[in-house]
Amino acid sequence: MDIPGPSGKILVAGSGPAGLIAALGFAHEGFAVVLAGPEPSGKDNRTTALMNPALAMLDRLGVLDRIRPDCAPLKVMRIIDATGRLIRSPTVTFRASEIGEDQFGLNVPNAVLLPALLSAAKKHDGIDWRRTLVSGWDLGTDKAIATLEDGSTVEASLVVAADGRASPAREAAGLHARTRAYPQSALVLNFGHHSDHAFTSTEFHTETGPFTQVPLPGGHRSSLVWVVRPETAEQLATLDDATLSAHIEERMQSMLGRVTVEAGRQIYPLAAVSSLRFARNRVALVGEAAHVFPPIGAQGLNLGIRDIVDLLETTLKNRHDPGAPQALATYDLKRKPDILARSSAVNLLNRSLLSDMLPAQMARGAGLGMLGAFSPLRAFFMREGLRPGSGFAALAGGLGHSRQK
Repeated sequence: MDIPGPSGKILVAGSGPAGLIAALGFAHEGFAVVLAGPEPSGKDNRTTALMNPALAMLDRLGVLDRIRPDCAPLKVMRIIDATGRLIRSPTVTFRASEIGEDQFGLNVPNAVLLPALLSAAKKHDGIDWRRTLVSGWDLGTDKAIATLEDGSTVEASLVVAADGRASPAREAAGLHARTRAYPQSALVLNFGHHSDHAFTSTEFHTETGPFTQVPLPGGHRSSLVWVVRPETAEQLATLDDATLSAHIEERMQSMLGRVTVEAGRQIYPLAAVSSLRFARNRVALVGEAAHVFPPIGAQGLNLGIRDIVDLLETTLKNRHDPGAPQALATYDLKRKPDILARSSAVNLLNRSLLSDMLPAQMARGAGLGMLGAFSPLRAFFMREGLRPGSGFAALAGGLGHSRQK
């Protein structure tokens, strides 16, 4: 069945977290939204550390209050060099209170976030959810036409490509991406521990990648993302609970006391995907369709939500034709600095962990050493990590205040 597309109709391709947030965001602003993608299923034991600006978007969509009771605040974030190499970095501790924040954000279980987004999308009158994939694209100068697997078609002024790292919409638009597989996999699980985590997340840097503990509600449970070689991840996943618990406790230097792993181990291969452009031919990329990189520094979905916020802002200024070339050029220009800076920094840090070369170790050690020793620099990076541009704004404000004196 053909669906006539009034000016301003938005098609969101992809029904994962980024797609659901995009659909809710555009519907919230009054756009007619078609969401194309099957309803997500299956158990996901991962958690997502969402920073305050991302939480503000969820609050705007009416989702935050539903998930908050099952989340843990992130008040302190710590980096510990556990490489054992010749050049080692000092421990660096970031406290939200240093920049006047009560918390950096919340650690949200995916098993909590996804149902909340699903429920909101199902209830929203402005979202026409087609629970099927797009099988073909016809991207014209004045509209986009998607053919769905059920045989129906959808016309739209703008396509929001939230269809993952292999994004068919990205390929159809000619937005070519570079993909790089890393010799790493992430073992993901939750565990209990004897000592209270005090809402502190610790990222241990190791020779195979980060080993990251993030607090869960209750004080005595945390989530873990342990990046190792793929064969090591498989070996760890087959260990009995007692042995794996002992390995985790040892890797954490008994920082949280005795550890007890919970059921539900998962393994995810790591890769980097980077697109050279983020919008073209009626298609705008968001989330993993635009960027994928290793799990360092809690960037992933936070960056995807910033994509959506910036795309919404651009679209609201171009309601008459949100997919017009000038509107997409504006979005592309707006997103490039943020995406390229974050993805480059994360990929560079990850490669420095894998490298045995002394210059790479020295550079990483010097950078983290400066962050640990120089509080204004640390505050700058904390502010930039939360809200791009806010670190520079704080510096400018400080300089202006000094001149007034």
